[in-house]
Amino acid sequence: MPMTKVMALAAAAAAALILGGCATTDAGHHEDFVGGKCKAEPGQTFVGQRATVATGAGIQKVTGSAILRWAPPNSALTMDFREERVTVAYDKDMVIERVTCG
Repeated sequence: MPMTKVMALAAAAAAALILGGCATTDAGHHEDFVGGKCKAEPGQTFVGQRATVATGAGIQKVTGSAILRWAPPNSALTMDFREERVTVAYDKDMVIERVTCG
């Protein structure tokens, strides 16, 4: 993947975190990642850590999820179930509170 594309993706994800927006990324476009059905248990090790682009990537990798969704505090989220999506909820201090699938 070209470095400019990586930097653009990282900047977009960071902006979404800073603005408190709900960001969804699709890692299916990364050559080294083959996402699939989410497994939340391995992602529990990230609870209590800071919500960053790097922790998001780590959560997505260990859970095997094709889609990462950030859940900022006091935000409405769709309730549709997607087995390939991991949702990461964090508090106002950017500390991860929950890692769930769906």
